[in-house]
Amino acid sequence: MCDELTAREEEAALQRRGINRRDFGAIGAAGVIAAWTAGDAEARGRRALTERRVTFPTPDGTADGFFVHPARGKHPAVLLWPDIAGLREAYQVMARRLAEAGYAVLVLNHYYRNAPAPIMQSMAEWRTPEGQAKLKPMIAAIDPEATMRDARASIAWLDAQKAVDRKRGVGTQGYCMGGPYTVRTAFAVPDRVRAAASFHGGGLVTDKPDSPHRLMAQTKASYLIAIARNDDARAPTDKDALRDAAKAAGRPAEVEVYNADHGWCTIDAPIYDKAEAERAWARLLALYKAAL
Repeated sequence: MCDELTAREEEAALQRRGINRRDFGAIGAAGVIAAWTAGDAEARGRRALTERRVTFPTPDGTADGFFVHPARGKHPAVLLWPDIAGLREAYQVMARRLAEAGYAVLVLNHYYRNAPAPIMQSMAEWRTPEGQAKLKPMIAAIDPEATMRDARASIAWLDAQKAVDRKRGVGTQGYCMGGPYTVRTAFAVPDRVRAAASFHGGGLVTDKPDSPHRLMAQTKASYLIAIARNDDARAPTDKDALRDAAKAAGRPAEVEVYNADHGWCTIDAPIYDKAEAERAWARLLALYKAAL
């Protein structure tokens, strides 16, 4: 989870790279993303994409998001839940990459009840006192029931798009606070969601009756749960609880602790680890290929 402990670990990671948080922020999200894209071997020979910012109704108001898909044909839909800093350019870049692999991807602004995206320009902005003060009431406005209402509305919207192949299952993936949202999405729309992936997700195992791991039995999805090593160190029994819950539910699940810290998959995060992020991305594509 994103807290003071992970903030200190991010600082240590930046120091190992010879920069501090101020320098990292000065580089800017655009610079970090440009460097990430330039080093991406997939940059050659990509398929044409269509993308746009979208809005659609939900029971709680009007949601906004980013929708991207291959320019031709129909494709399996994916609902992507961003991390705590919300929908921003980093997640648009990640969504484009997934679309290039053959998926119709909606990145939802889960803070739409308060403001349209982007709320933050980068993960570094969230770490400032001003950023945390800004997001605190927005985070408080989201509860499990709200997440599931959003999931139903988002998937209904996706199913109405010409680029979506409704004969194929829906995938969902989430990062940080978006990780448990994927299980709730699979629970909320069980007849459509066939794959759910959580990357350094927080709150997948709690003592509450509606804890995400307790919902697996009422889903029809296959799971990829990629856990950060520092999250595992703080909650070492969670991985076993997740494996046991999936086994008891009869749901296929790959639960693994990665050799990277919380936030390692997000390309504008100070803790981003390209090697482990690429390994997680490969497992995501394998999940979607098998389940959708």
